[in-house]
Amino acid sequence: MMTCEIDGKYYNVIIERKSNKHIYIRVKDDLNIYVSCNILVPKYEIKKLLDLNINSIKKMIDNVNKNRIDENKLLYLGKSYDIIYTDINKVFIDDNKIYVKDKKMLDKWYKDKILDVFDERYVYIFNKFNENIKSPILKIRSMKTRWGVYNKKNHTITLNSRLIEFDIKKIDYVIIHELSHIKHFDHSKEFWNLVSKYCPNYKSIRKEMK
Repeated sequence: MMTCEIDGKYYNVIIERKSNKHIYIRVKDDLNIYVSCNILVPKYEIKKLLDLNINSIKKMIDNVNKNRIDENKLLYLGKSYDIIYTDINKVFIDDNKIYVKDKKMLDKWYKDKILDVFDERYVYIFNKFNENIKSPILKIRSMKTRWGVYNKKNHTITLNSRLIEFDIKKIDYVIIHELSHIKHFDHSKEFWNLVSKYCPNYKSIRKEMK
């Protein structure tokens, strides 16, 4: 078995030989480095590739460690809650703690809150708009790079489910942003003027969300 030294610590390198043409490196929850490569790739070439990608591997390790720390915490509407598992029939929040029976109960409660909060804020913001726009269909899904998307062709607004981690003002901003795209399908001066009409402090919010 190979090992890889990073900042004075040694990590096991698990080589998975397959028929693929390219070499892939990933770090799993067990903090082992997995290399998927062709059966003909020699170990010295794998070692060379690990050395060349050492910074990327460090980031992957950091992400795994971060997820380990965060797995007992829940971000909800701008606050961080410690997850406490106990014998309970209903989710209960007290100060900075959230009490649940198990992860299944927590996941269902979280998904229900995403739907309820997003729908409530969408209706509230849409009713504030004085512009003559037709109400789009609201969709919710997880997205890696965007907080919201307006699809002009299908006339839909998709919100990133992870927005539930932020406070209400940030959720409202994203909804205002996407509704404004119905009138101005660009990021022109007119578009930002419309955003500013309903969210005067949008610049500071954007900065916080980045």
